[in-house]
Amino acid sequence: MNESTRRRPTIGLALGSGGARGFAHIGVLKAFEQHQIPIDYIAGSSIGALVASLYCVGHSPDSIQKYITYFPQKFWMDYTVPKMGLVAGEKMKELIRLFTKKKKIEEASIPLAIVATNLQKGERRVFREGPIAEAVRASISIPGIFVPEKIEGEYYVDGGVIDRVPVSVVKDMGADLVISVDVSYFEAEQQEINSMFDVIAQTIDIMEREILRYRMLHADIMLRPKVGVRGSSLFNGSEDMINEGERTALEMIPSIQRMIEEWKGEEQ
Repeated sequence: MNESTRRRPTIGLALGSGGARGFAHIGVLKAFEQHQIPIDYIAGSSIGALVASLYCVGHSPDSIQKYITYFPQKFWMDYTVPKMGLVAGEKMKELIRLFTKKKKIEEASIPLAIVATNLQKGERRVFREGPIAEAVRASISIPGIFVPEKIEGEYYVDGGVIDRVPVSVVKDMGADLVISVDVSYFEAEQQEINSMFDVIAQTIDIMEREILRYRMLHADIMLRPKVGVRGSSLFNGSEDMINEGERTALEMIPSIQRMIEEWKGEEQ
């Protein structure tokens, strides 16, 4: 095939759940921008959905990092009398609505998919349209911590419960090649438990990791930043995790570039 007639592959990015460890996604996006790795589709679960939505409406990785710095946990969390959760989630939804410019998913500059779990049906739902703030609020709803988000009369919780790293979603969106970012931790480290929040978050995290262990992720490139157990449930240590995400992505840039070139070299 003549060089001039080659097209590059479309690239999908699957950003996984993992609490505040997901700030590593910001570092991954930084590295991709530095080396001009194109991203055509993004799907996210939980914290991955939050980072994906901000990026897809036009915020740079540096801007997203500033939002995390300028708006620490107290600005995102509105604790409530426990009934269906410890955090009402309205403050977070309003901040997301503000940061995403009140856009709908279908209005994003980069095609976006947000994964949540339908609590009543026990099924995955992939949001491809509708208000971004509602879908992200649903996707980040860690069971027992956040009050489930009610959409169209049904309750939704964390997307990571059913699809921690939504590789199949970006494939369905049309990506030729898929890069996934898994911010689970794999080291035999011991999580410090200090609160009810930590107990619930750690329980969900263990469950999601065990599900993922027996589920093949058919991504072309898998990034696994070594985020350890730091900040799994709280908005702390974000700078370290962003740096680790960037470091991991930079190590894989040559492999990603080679993968793109090899794909372009194949007969289409």
